[in-house]
Amino acid sequence: FQKMDYFCATAVILYSIYLCCVRTLGLRRPGVSSMVGVLLILTFTSHVSYLTFVSFDYGYNMAANVSIGMVNLLWWLCWCWQNRRTLPYWWKCVLVVLLLHGLALLELLDFPPLLWVFDAHAVWHLSTVPVHVLFYSFLIDDSLYLLNTEKMGVKVE
Repeated sequence: FQKMDYFCATAVILYSIYLCCVRTLGLRRPGVSSMVGVLLILTFTSHVSYLTFVSFDYGYNMAANVSIGMVNLLWWLCWCWQNRRTLPYWWKCVLVVLLLHGLALLELLDFPPLLWVFDAHAVWHLSTVPVHVLFYSFLIDDSLYLLNTEKMGVKVE
């Protein structure tokens, strides 16, 4: 189950990068978004294949996830900065991205279990639950914005 947890974490980060790519480029350049999607799928497949068939290297896995996590962080923050004047809900995205990356320190800075039960990994999973509620709220706001601008015939850049 540990491998599945690591693979899922990688998939979630890569999917977030894809979602950001589609949100920033896909509306104007769907071909580029598709190519990025293929690149991300190949990255995921290579990562999982290496960990499964070559060496289950925890250090490599963490380094890879931190690296793609930084791409995710910076891309979303750039998108938020560019849209801060036009999208009143931009702050939700900033807060989600900063909270998730800040909470990721629980994974990186492991500590002994609290009360002999809650280790850093368990606390990480528990602490991310409310953040996803805020992310869902952001996604609803952004989807409604896109639907409304499409109905009004406004071209979203």
